Amino acid sequence: MANDIPNNEDAGKKGLAGFLARKDIEISFQRYAIDALSAMAQGLFASLLIGTIFNTIGNLSGVTVFNDIGAFATAVAGPAMAIAIGHALKSPPLVLYSLAVVGYAANSAGGAGGPLAVLVVAIIAAELGKAVSKETKVDILVTPAVTVGLGCALAMLAGPAIGAVATAIGSFIMWATELQPFFMGILVAVVVGIALTLPISSAAICAALGLTGLAGGAALAGCCAQMVGFAVISFADNGWGGVVSQGIGTSMLQMGNIMRKPLIWVPPIVAAAICGPVATCVFSMQQNGPAIASGMGTCGLVGPIGLYSGWIADGIMPGAFEWLGMLLVCFVLPAVISWLVAFIMRKAGLIAPGDMKLD
Repeated sequence: MANDIPNNEDAGKKGLAGFLARKDIEISFQRYAIDALSAMAQGLFASLLIGTIFNTIGNLSGVTVFNDIGAFATAVAGPAMAIAIGHALKSPPLVLYSLAVVGYAANSAGGAGGPLAVLVVAIIAAELGKAVSKETKVDILVTPAVTVGLGCALAMLAGPAIGAVATAIGSFIMWATELQPFFMGILVAVVVGIALTLPISSAAICAALGLTGLAGGAALAGCCAQMVGFAVISFADNGWGGVVSQGIGTSMLQMGNIMRKPLIWVPPIVAAAICGPVATCVFSMQQNGPAIASGMGTCGLVGPIGLYSGWIADGIMPGAFEWLGMLLVCFVLPAVISWLVAFIMRKAGLIAPGDMKLD
């Protein structure tokens, strides 16, 4: 008879699990730390970063319309990030559109750490909005009210603290890199470069932490090492199509092959470990463009463009030394070092033909 008695606790759990499933609310590392973070980087790219590129064109050409376009684009960075996050979380239309307000509030409240504040606040606001979506007959009022009201309240309450934490972490990394440019150059380049190839967003991480300066230069070096490195060492398997898709696209395309054979990751990581301190100690390379550019590498040439826009913003007229540093750190050294390490590993039988073949 005891087995016939319903377990209220189990029923409650099933009810909650069923509700979350019905609302497509998935509380997981994949959904929040990978899907949402990667989407946030795309929102940043479509607003702040593309706006910075237009500004750079305007500054170089003297055509002010480019600066106007750049100003419009950069002004909507918060809404663009939040909407991108909402899309990644599969938010219904009313929630998605309401997140524009939430993103603006969180980015403003977060200050220099605005992107991290947007990430946290937009995720919570989106899930709350999804929870009430289409649950009432006045959905047109309830869903935006909950999403905007609670999202903005959270932005005002927690945004400054989240922004302060992000700023403190970013400032510490930049301080440590200036204090120990050799060792931190290695660490930052390797870690951010690995993040670029993993299915998470190195660009969003750099943006969230405001990673610029010498640390930004090291991060850029690590990302370029991954992209250019894989493009070069996989040429025999993928040809020029692989060079383009990885060299100015993303090294993330190799993740499936890395999972099958992790050793293929060694050449780009070694290149990052060498290029990082070359950037910090030899060329004192400071990436003072948008922080997102620190984590973009050669993707669409955004990293080098960010480096150049940083020079212009700092009033630096780049000479032969600066251009040589960019060329070596972003392109030449990653290609040469990765190729040499891969050549040795191939001779040792550690890497075989087809190991880096893209589907």
